[in-house]
Amino acid sequence: MRRKHVVSSLILAGAVLSTLPLSGCAGTSKNDGKTEVTMVQYKPEAVAAFEEMEERFNATHDDIHLTIESPNEAMTVLKTRFIRGDYPDIIGIGGDINYSNFLDADMFLDVSDFEGVSGIKPAYLDIVDELEFIPKDGVYGLPYVANCAGILYNKDMFEENGWEIPATWSEFTDLCETIQNTSDVYPLYLGYKDTWTCMAPWNALAVGLSSPSTCSDVNAGKTTFTDAYQEVAEKDKVLLDYAEPNPYAYSYNDACTAFARGESAMYPIGSYAVPQIQSVNPDMNIDSFVFPANEDEADNVLNSGVDLQFCVMKETKHKDAVYEVLKFLYDDETIQIYLDNQNAVPCKDGDFTLPSMLDGMRSYIDEGRMSDFHDHHYPSEMSVDAMVQTYLMDDSSDSTAKFLKRFDKEWKRYNRDLIAKVQKYEEENAS
Repeated sequence: MRRKHVVSSLILAGAVLSTLPLSGCAGTSKNDGKTEVTMVQYKPEAVAAFEEMEERFNATHDDIHLTIESPNEAMTVLKTRFIRGDYPDIIGIGGDINYSNFLDADMFLDVSDFEGVSGIKPAYLDIVDELEFIPKDGVYGLPYVANCAGILYNKDMFEENGWEIPATWSEFTDLCETIQNTSDVYPLYLGYKDTWTCMAPWNALAVGLSSPSTCSDVNAGKTTFTDAYQEVAEKDKVLLDYAEPNPYAYSYNDACTAFARGESAMYPIGSYAVPQIQSVNPDMNIDSFVFPANEDEADNVLNSGVDLQFCVMKETKHKDAVYEVLKFLYDDETIQIYLDNQNAVPCKDGDFTLPSMLDGMRSYIDEGRMSDFHDHHYPSEMSVDAMVQTYLMDDSSDSTAKFLKRFDKEWKRYNRDLIAKVQKYEEENAS
């Protein structure tokens, strides 16, 4: 019943794309009697890595043929295929609200018996568990790679000026004051014209100052965003004091370019921005550090989320062959293909080569001191990125109170059914 409810909500997407050519149903046998396993993955920027993986797998397996599809607008394509009952065997998606919705629709196979689960870092398995609307026994998402967000900094500039990496909020604001008063560069560059960029500092602050279960706790009636996000909102606005004037006039590309050209010492963004920055300045010496949101370094948390995970569809007819594909994907050499291509962080334990710009975050990664991007739990219809941008542009004395009140109001509006479901579950399982 739950699957029918969610799939019916996607009818419009199916109608719009009803003329798209779709591949055949998963699990058919072709290619000289080989078992055909199909995967649809949502990261077109990683198509080269997946093409190499597909080629290597097919060259080393005589009884299974793997086809990996990497369409643009993959989530829309997937939803359309689900409506038609045209299921791939495996999907590669992010650890976000889409995964939550598909899981709630009971579309995924429990893969607890896959041997590769034991090698995945517990912190990332916990992050995926947090995405469950209702607690569910089993493993339904296999984290593959993650990204990290905090603060990128110009390492050469720091060394030339003797600036030290801040470990607390006070040290961070003191450093910003020093840079502002003693140099001709901005401490920070923000580039908030693109609303999504407003979420980078927001998420990095939220993981350090708020519980990873904040959204589910709000749904359960245990807290409100007004209580949970007060300090997050206040500190987010402080960043404006140390950034370029009118950051809403500058886009993500503008910010990457400005940072690459040495116009700022730091850039609060994720590791995903490094290729764009290096396209402007290939020789730039970039490192990173965890956002020092707290007054005690021990309370700081790395903002890291599952950028790609694999889920097996319940409809697959060839579980053994699918598990053979997953076994190949989780081989260290295969994972390294993806890491080298995408500057990502592996979710599996192992001796991997990580990008040098993550050196400053390495101890947090190794220790598992990390928490997911809060916006992975936000419904897209709520447009929280635009809400945050509007809040940051509001200079009124009560802007924070107004913003948080609106956050609570809009959350109830867009999550009414989910809140009712969660609170019903809480009542039934109160003991």
